Amino acid sequence: MANHAATKKDVRQSRKRNERNRYYGKTTRNAIRELKAVDSKEAAAEKVPSVSSMIDKLARRGIIHKNKAANLKRKLAKGVNALTTK
Repeated sequence: MANHAATKKDVRQSRKRNERNRYYGKTTRNAIRELKAVDSKEAAAEKVPSVSSMIDKLARRGIIHKNKAANLKRKLAKGVNALTTK
């Protein structure tokens, strides 16, 4: 690494961004996991909009690709629709 102030700043910024992106990604993965664990169709239907929003935010921030976001949302919606009403 070059010993320039700008390079040192860039390293600090990228480390900070990486931590933030990892936090958002992990939080969203946990929300997806919780949504998949729900057995009731009504409860799952209530959670879908918030989880979809989290996925969209990841795509908007560039943490995941927009096509991956679309695929995740499609699979979640398909899973919720396949649940039976309890």
